Amino acid sequence: MAENFKYEVIKVCKQSGARVGRFTTPHGVIDTPVFMPVGTNATVKALTPKDVEDAKATIVLANTYHLYLRPGADLVEKAGGLHKFMNWDKPILTDSGGFQVFSLSKMRKISDDGVTFSSYIDGSRHFMGPEESIAVQNKLGADIIMAFDECTEGNTDYKYAKGAMNRTLDWLDRSVKAHKNPKQMLFPIIQGNMYKDLRIESAKRTIEYAKCGFSIGGLSVGEPKPVMYEMLDILKEYYPDDQPRYLMGVGSPDCLVEGVMRGIDMFDCVLPTRMARNGTAFTKYGNLTIRNAQYKEDFSPVDSECDCYCCRNFSRAYIRHLINAGEILGGKLLSIHNIRFLTNLMEEMRKAIMEDRFLDFYKEYTSNYTWGHGGVKPEKNL
Repeated sequence: MAENFKYEVIKVCKQSGARVGRFTTPHGVIDTPVFMPVGTNATVKALTPKDVEDAKATIVLANTYHLYLRPGADLVEKAGGLHKFMNWDKPILTDSGGFQVFSLSKMRKISDDGVTFSSYIDGSRHFMGPEESIAVQNKLGADIIMAFDECTEGNTDYKYAKGAMNRTLDWLDRSVKAHKNPKQMLFPIIQGNMYKDLRIESAKRTIEYAKCGFSIGGLSVGEPKPVMYEMLDILKEYYPDDQPRYLMGVGSPDCLVEGVMRGIDMFDCVLPTRMARNGTAFTKYGNLTIRNAQYKEDFSPVDSECDCYCCRNFSRAYIRHLINAGEILGGKLLSIHNIRFLTNLMEEMRKAIMEDRFLDFYKEYTSNYTWGHGGVKPEKNL
């Protein structure tokens, strides 16, 4: 096991089986379940590290693919690693770059060796395989790094999905052998698309490589949410109890609650900041599209139940004005709110688990939450 990593289960809810854990890393302790904001280019868009810390985030992500292309891993290494480069002294996780290679590059060639692709910046040609991905991540210096994997689309046929799963397992073996930094924990990634037998096979063969954590990839890639939940249901019995479980790329409030119900410990997504820049705020009753005309003279907080800087100081009318005027501050303030909303949601779930009432919490939350109805409490619950 890498240095200074430890995971312990603190509590398993008697009602639901959901769990609270404590994940110790070289840059601090993470209470799980946890939501991790995404800082693609070594920054959570529009926010300072203090903004992110004030929103109660305890770990952030950075993206290997983007940082490899710009400014380059060598430069980050010279700066003293990502923590010093971006002035964030808490834990950092980097993804492998695999998902971006497949999703952002139209010009790509996949082989058993790796992937040849074109830069989205200037069209230049690059090659990335397991060894290259791990070398970049070793230089970036995040606490948690990912094995290089092939992420397939939700409608991929069985034959290709099986081939991609086997290729991912081969790449996992090569990733583990290439990993040289004992101060970083490498997470293997379960794949298998939407096929039960492939998911189970991938889980069994992948977890053999897990030392202190593993990931579930290839979900939330366009499939209906019930299909994602079905995949998580069939995987649950194959998870080891003594390691954190990371569901990649999932960040809507309903999916976080459903994921915790299914034993997931770690989540990440660009959704909260992306939606914020487009003028949408999270609430416990659904999304509030604040750019809409109905909020023009609404001087109440974005969310009266939220303790974030945005909700404590500004009105819906003001935020709407900023968004519609194209002011950067609008997206910044809503980003602060959306991240704090999710970190607070995780706090509430941890509390419910500790008090053995998570099933009650789950039922109440899912009955209240209606995607996109404007953040207004449903009539049936008044």
